[in-house]
Formats: sequence, structure tokens, C-alpha cells
Amino acid sequence: MTVALMWEAKAVEGRGDELLSWARHQVLSPAPLRRETYRAPGDRVLVIAWWHAGYDADLPEVPEPPAELIARPVHRWRFEQVQPA
Repeated sequence: MTVALMWEAKAVEGRGDELLSWARHQVLSPAPLRRETYRAPGDRVLVIAWWHAGYDADLPEVPEPPAELIARPVHRWRFEQVQPA
């Protein structure tokens, strides 16, 4: 089974580049099968990491960033891959 962990944070206004850099430098160990990082207007950063694991597996996640970088708590979601219909 493939599980995707999504992590999304909103930076304090004007600190989006710092939050992006911080997120990109977080090491997940063991490393996921795949990891992608995105940015969006409003100084938002999204990290998606894919794992070959069960839905409830204990997997490393991107941690909470320093409080001075974020405008609100981090949002996290977990999804499991489904086969095409």
C-alpha cells in the first residue's frame, strides 16, 4: 500500500522564503519513496511524502517549524492510494 503524508504551513507575511527553505532542509529518516515541495500565494508551503506502508504506520513527518515563521498551526493529512476504478 502507498500512503501520502501532506504537510502544509502558512508563513508569517514576508517570511515565505524562509519557511520554504526550512521545510526543504528537514530530513525524514528513513527517506520516503518520493518527496515533493510546493509553494503557493499567501506564503504557503506544502510538502508531500509518499511511503510504501500501511495507513496507520508510524512514519516520520516534517516537524512543526519555529513559531516565529508560521502564521497558524501546521495542517497535516494522510491519504492512502486507491486503485483505478
